[in-house]
Amino acid sequence: MWAHVWGFLYSNYFRFWLKWILRLLTGKCELQRLLGGAQAGARRTLSVEHSLESSKNKVLRNAVHVEEAEVEKCVRDVMKEKKIEQKDTGFKTNLHISLLQISGYKKLYLNVENLRKVPYDSENEEHEEQLIELWNLLMPHENLKGRISKQWCDIGFQGDDPKTDFRGMGLLGLVNLVYFSKHYTDEARHILSRSNHPKLGYSYAIVGINLTEMAYSLLKNGALKAHLYNMVSGLPQMEHFHQFYCYLVYEFDKFWFEEEPESIMHFNQYREKFHEKIKGLLLDYNVVLTLQD
Repeated sequence: MWAHVWGFLYSNYFRFWLKWILRLLTGKCELQRLLGGAQAGARRTLSVEHSLESSKNKVLRNAVHVEEAEVEKCVRDVMKEKKIEQKDTGFKTNLHISLLQISGYKKLYLNVENLRKVPYDSENEEHEEQLIELWNLLMPHENLKGRISKQWCDIGFQGDDPKTDFRGMGLLGLVNLVYFSKHYTDEARHILSRSNHPKLGYSYAIVGINLTEMAYSLLKNGALKAHLYNMVSGLPQMEHFHQFYCYLVYEFDKFWFEEEPESIMHFNQYREKFHEKIKGLLLDYNVVLTLQD
């Protein structure tokens, strides 16, 4: 309760006076202090984002919703509104980078969401080609005897036809699985082999789709901002989302075997524990979670 009261008082009263005092002492507005003091990355961009969102100035508030093509004009408008000289190239460059990261994150979420909304369609030739590619990447020495086959269970699908397993995550689940298998083929085959462990085994593909949901939810609620703002000094792309997914797959396999669950029946419990671990890591302003780490 007191935290909410303090938050309300700070946002509506104390913050204004604190900014006013700091401006008198430094001769700089809040944005100038943020963009001139902090190093590039999450700490700076998250602070700029919060400053813009909290502003009573409409031009500044709207800056967090600007699209890529409008960033340059938005930077000029903000500088004009705050009476910052256009020749201040340091401020201009740093604000431009931060706004690109902010707008890029929103665009990335929309792109991921649009892919998630595409249902797997067995009548779609491109969808089918990706599914077969997944099999060939993971099982190069074993021919798939038919499109509908119990062999799919060998790579962790639930039944004879994998299309039924992509329900919640749509095509995004398949694209993630293929990306990991294509770009980290040795790691993917090694993890698939470990997933067949007689005691600690799990359904590789099903868990992979589950981790797609985890990556998607972290992107949706903004938890991936620090990671992506540190990773990309500009527009985050779908590639960066896929890379984060690869990190989750690799780390979850390690986590699962370190925890040694009694049974796959406890999957949800350990999945949530892993989820909390990742959320904790993402709270660090300096976080960068990639498979190379």
